[in-house]
Amino acid sequence: MGSVLAGVLQLLALIAALALVHVPAGSYMAKVYSSRRHLRVERWIYRAIGADPDTEMRWPAYLRGVLAFSVAGVLFLYLLQRLQGVLPGSVGFSSVNPAQSFNTAVSFVTNTNWQSYYGEQTMGHVVQTAGLAVQNFVSAAVGMAVAVALVRGFARSRSGELGNFWADLVRGTLRVLVPAAVLGALVLVACGAIQNFSGIHEVGQFMGNGQQWNGGAVASQEAIKELGTNGGGYFNANSAHPFENPTPFTNLFEIFLILVIPFSLTRTFGLMVGSVRQGYAILATMATIWLGFTALMMWTEFAHHGPALQAAGGAMEGKEVRFGVGGSALFAVSTTLTSTGAVDSFHSSFTGLGGGITMLGMMLGEIAPGGTGSGLYGMLIMAVIAVFLAGLMVGRTPEYLGKKIGAREMKLAACYILVTPALVLVLTALSMALPTPPHSMLNPGAHGFSEVLYAFTSAANNNGSAFAGLNANTDWFNTTTGLAMLLGRFLPMVFVLALAGSLAAQRPVPESAGTLRTEKPLFAGLLVGAILIITGLTYFPALALGPLAEGLA
Repeated sequence: MGSVLAGVLQLLALIAALALVHVPAGSYMAKVYSSRRHLRVERWIYRAIGADPDTEMRWPAYLRGVLAFSVAGVLFLYLLQRLQGVLPGSVGFSSVNPAQSFNTAVSFVTNTNWQSYYGEQTMGHVVQTAGLAVQNFVSAAVGMAVAVALVRGFARSRSGELGNFWADLVRGTLRVLVPAAVLGALVLVACGAIQNFSGIHEVGQFMGNGQQWNGGAVASQEAIKELGTNGGGYFNANSAHPFENPTPFTNLFEIFLILVIPFSLTRTFGLMVGSVRQGYAILATMATIWLGFTALMMWTEFAHHGPALQAAGGAMEGKEVRFGVGGSALFAVSTTLTSTGAVDSFHSSFTGLGGGITMLGMMLGEIAPGGTGSGLYGMLIMAVIAVFLAGLMVGRTPEYLGKKIGAREMKLAACYILVTPALVLVLTALSMALPTPPHSMLNPGAHGFSEVLYAFTSAANNNGSAFAGLNANTDWFNTTTGLAMLLGRFLPMVFVLALAGSLAAQRPVPESAGTLRTEKPLFAGLLVGAILIITGLTYFPALALGPLAEGLA
């Protein structure tokens, strides 16, 4: 079987699997977030934290819950790393230094999972399981809660109430993420991923030297890192490591875990707003962009030039031979169009244009299908902007799902889409202008610039993947990427929840002959165009200096 055919068959199998679970998964999540019943274990948690799950919250109270929980998570994870040297189960590792502890704590709480360290040489079992793995669950649940709050903003009227953050957080964790992660971990263990708490041991000889590896609860963390679109791996090689991702089947299964919740949430959205067709319009938009990026990536990586690449059958540098070009390209697109950040290949070794595609996927806002929760609310923000543009074209007051999009709504949407580009471009410019940060670049010229641009794009968009080649474990990059992750996560959430509150307080607007039909293919096409033009072109000058210059050289 040819490598191109193998890549196409993997893509078709993935689409079939996602289509098979779309309806039951989306319907189940709609029931979870709409239910008035609380499980017994949930009641225990509410009693322990002093929360009343039946109390409705307006957007300021909902936001305070998000921020308070996240601040507590950052402090706990920071202290856990600083105390690692005196904790049991540290596997002999010392405490993590302050700058890296801050960066890592922020990274995992913001669902970024950017790692500027070697996981197998830095973090012991306690930090990995009680710290990082726990944040993989709850940071994803926070994103889902904010997305559901925005959906309620569209669905409700004349109330301003968005539900209860604590109830949404607990339900998303216990009813959605935990059961799915258990099933995912069982599949990975059955296929060869390791799951233990062993210490460091010798595994063999390589070039006369012994190799030392430590074990860990890898399969369980691998499942939630993909399912929650987190991305932080137990090992530095991440999902290219055979302990995390042993076979081509597990590679495809992990891509499935990355995409299943973001794509299924579109049905949840449709059911909660009372129109499944609206959900399918959002799904079609996400799928169009994802398929387009996948096709472009496979073309750039299979369109090999020169005798070395022709002999290898593709651009195989930096790619695992057990996955090939097709599996690596599919993983790279899926991880950068979501906020996952996991990698099964070396993005710096992709072709110039291929590396640019991974960056552009993040620059679009990671909305196709995006992160767990964050992809849906990011796409709905873009839908609001697309409706506004359509209203300008025909001279009508824009409406979406029966809600008027006025000046307040557009200001909030505009602030949402401006925050991340400002963080990426300003911090990249500072890093290139100051004398010390460029010393971290492994390569000169356009490729070196791409390393820095990718780092801040990944951090500010809460992706977490690395272009590689950049030494990010410095005080400058630990601090600036940490700030980019914090601001890139929580400032957009402020605007999302404020928009949700504004929409929930409105009276519904009845449909008329001039109402834009947002469930039609025409609107999906308009939405794709708005995304590519508004967000994509924002970064064009920076892309021209980096991956485009390298790819066209």
